[in-house]
Amino acid sequence: MIKRHHQILAGILIAQIVLTAIVFWPRPSTAGQAELLFADLEVGDVTVLKIEDAEGNVVTLEQVTGEWVLPGADEYPANTDEVNSFLESLAALSTGRLVTRSDTSHRRLQVSPREFGRRISFETRAGVEHTLFLGSSPQYGAVHFRVEGQSETYLTDEVSTFDAAATPSAWIDITYQSVAQADVKRVTLENANGTFVFEKDDEEGWMMADLGEGEMLDEAQVTAAVGRASSVSMKRPLGKEERPSYGMDDPSALVTLETDEGTVTLRVGARDADDASYVVKSSESDYYVAVAETSVQALVENGRDAFLQEPPTPEGESSDS
Repeated sequence: MIKRHHQILAGILIAQIVLTAIVFWPRPSTAGQAELLFADLEVGDVTVLKIEDAEGNVVTLEQVTGEWVLPGADEYPANTDEVNSFLESLAALSTGRLVTRSDTSHRRLQVSPREFGRRISFETRAGVEHTLFLGSSPQYGAVHFRVEGQSETYLTDEVSTFDAAATPSAWIDITYQSVAQADVKRVTLENANGTFVFEKDDEEGWMMADLGEGEMLDEAQVTAAVGRASSVSMKRPLGKEERPSYGMDDPSALVTLETDEGTVTLRVGARDADDASYVVKSSESDYYVAVAETSVQALVENGRDAFLQEPPTPEGESSDS
């Protein structure tokens, strides 16, 4: 009797699996030939693009005189080719792989207003706005999607949630400052622990001003600090306007890099505990940016001892004593 009961349950389970596969298996549109969902869309006519993810990240891009920018950061330049390529993928979306017409399936497929992988909105010059949802991925390289206001959910390989990043860093060149490290001849670092001056000799390497008797410079630490100051990548641009919250009146660190071509300064301002970042401003840029805490932490926290080699342990003594 128990064995018979298990056979019945197994049969019911198999039937449910088969039914689910039938309901959600992508199939051609009943209208016959697939149709483009945005048939009249010209990529050049799109003026605003907004992308939101399930974690609450949102990025808005705007087209200004043919170039894409971040309007929330004083029109910081975006990668126009990448934005246009993404829009071309949206323009290629079609009705070719219909999954379901059921409204009750939207949450399951993550294409509902409350549960989605990405919410994408774009507006054209004519003032027409479109919104679509990217949802779950039932197989590699394919994702469910639905246009707002329609019940139909489709499957596509034209675009993915990876392509539709909702953070500014995905749409810009994240390189903020780039000074050839080999060209740096003199560095001055000022932070709460003091002022430290390093000069490079072509033959002897880095030297530190005011070394005491018996003190030896740890050149690897100096090289690391110079590298952090000369090559800076951002998490996001903040804009051109200096705000009191940026802490630039009393910076956490000030680095001056001197080369044969001139002087570059890097100011490290306030720390944002919410996303573990620091505000940074380079003399080479009009923009203030947020950078990862780890990329400038040594510039903020290093004291004199950080740049010195540990004294050798006298013979006959243990380093643990």
